[in-house]
Amino acid sequence: MKKKLLSLSMASLLLIAAGCSSSNEAATKTKEQTVVTFWHSMNGVPQETLNSIVEEYNNVQDKVQVNAEFQGNYEESLPKFHSVAGTKDAPTMIQVQEIGTMSMINSGKVEPIQKFIDAENYDMSGLEKNIINYYKVDGQFYSMPFNSSTPVMYYNKDAFKKAGLDPEKAPQTFEEVEAASKKIVASNDHMKGFALQAYGWLFEELLANQGGLLMNNDNGRSKTPTAVAFDNEKGKSIFEWAKRMNDDGTFANYGTNSDNMVSGFLAGDVAMFLQSSASSRDVIDNAPFKVGVAFLPHPESQERQGVAIGGASLWMSGGKDEEEQKAAWAFMKYLQTPEVQAKWHVGTGYFAINPAAYDQQVVKDAYKKMPQLQVSVQQLQATKPSYATQGALMDMIPQERKIMETALETIYNGGGVDETFDNAVKQVNAAIEQSNAARGK
Repeated sequence: MKKKLLSLSMASLLLIAAGCSSSNEAATKTKEQTVVTFWHSMNGVPQETLNSIVEEYNNVQDKVQVNAEFQGNYEESLPKFHSVAGTKDAPTMIQVQEIGTMSMINSGKVEPIQKFIDAENYDMSGLEKNIINYYKVDGQFYSMPFNSSTPVMYYNKDAFKKAGLDPEKAPQTFEEVEAASKKIVASNDHMKGFALQAYGWLFEELLANQGGLLMNNDNGRSKTPTAVAFDNEKGKSIFEWAKRMNDDGTFANYGTNSDNMVSGFLAGDVAMFLQSSASSRDVIDNAPFKVGVAFLPHPESQERQGVAIGGASLWMSGGKDEEEQKAAWAFMKYLQTPEVQAKWHVGTGYFAINPAAYDQQVVKDAYKKMPQLQVSVQQLQATKPSYATQGALMDMIPQERKIMETALETIYNGGGVDETFDNAVKQVNAAIEQSNAARGK
């Protein structure tokens, strides 16, 4: 029978990790600690919450000392890891963005966590299904899911009310967003209706919500992609949507700058925007008006399919001492417990990867005070499993995102849809071909 470790209490798991017989014994530090170096990319409120979780873990047991070290954003930390992977300077574990999955696997410098799962018959089935669907590759887990998010639509309820819109009924389709934006602009001297950050991830999510694939070969899930799969009306519809709003003067152009977009929303310069659910606490806590949170919109001609997982997972470095890896594995399991995931979810807006966390009192209390936090969870759990919502796998996806960001910015600055979209398709196909050639595919 598989061990139901996910259902253990935090205290029980800590005793397992520490190898202690009592909590009093665990409270005293010893000189025999195993040090785990944990590279991460959290800053702001998420970093504060993470540091608190790490500190609690270090304080309640005396066998493991986890040192959490900020290494810059995902784009900065991954190259750092590759530069030291396989050496004594490599961290024990590192947080890597979801699109870095194939880059980490192809490096050959990681220890798949499947090794530890198999060693103790550890049960991963209690985790959120739509999250583990992304991180299970070729039938095994290479990394441990940790901070997971999806985009949601934030909107200004006060602006909706002023424009004669129902503040409790957010637009669900591209066309409804356009109609609401026109009413908002008409009722305000300076406020725009909608902003879409030029961000490749948001393009991918808007595509997945239509059931559209980013790449062929089942989004890279059956075998390595050889070409894009978004060169169709589903992919082009996103460009056309932005173009229509830009042309009718209801669109707020913040380019690729998410900070300026959020600041613009908080300042009342734009009424709606798309952003990660991980921004929920920051946006809701700082807005001087009532904030609504809603599902990602879709074209009215397409049924909503749901969202693919964003965020990051935790990877184990290969070549490390066995005791060091075991200590890191114990910490990874600790992070999955309902109590820890409840604190993480409430403190940041990221999902609880262990849905049992939603039954914790701290989460129930937070939902009463801030019901918007529930929306991203409901959206994820309503997602229909498919290759589209499972997300694409390929090591050149970071490059694909840059190409799509440039293309979206071109649209925002007055470019034509057909030419811009066709050029983006050609550039991504060339990047796929180049990536495959480099790896001898």
